[in-house]
Amino acid sequence: QVEPVESGGGSVQPGGSLRLSCEFSRPILKFDSMDWYRQAPGKERELVARISSGGSSQYADFVKGRFTISGDNAKNTLYLQMNSLQLEDTAIYYCHARRQVSIEAAVDHWGRGTQVTVSS
Repeated sequence: QVEPVESGGGSVQPGGSLRLSCEFSRPILKFDSMDWYRQAPGKERELVARISSGGSSQYADFVKGRFTISGDNAKNTLYLQMNSLQLEDTAIYYCHARRQVSIEAAVDHWGRGTQVTVSS
């Protein structure tokens, strides 16, 4: 019932690393997919990475080789390890989970976001 909570954001220099966490109040195995999105000022929200209930992962081209999405079922937590951060990665990062409850209906859970700032 309670929205997931992100943490781990902050300010880093180009080339630095951060690990974002998203803690859920329910077993994450119930979700069909979990994702990380980001939104930069004045831009629309974009998908960064996704992990399915089967464990497979997908990444946006602009983060491949740099970011890793993973989940810890015991801790009900979703992670995003971000390495080699660039100025263009500056954004608010949101975690998201979706559970399909019918053919055309799904329940979405959004975190409030955590700020990532990359600057020199």
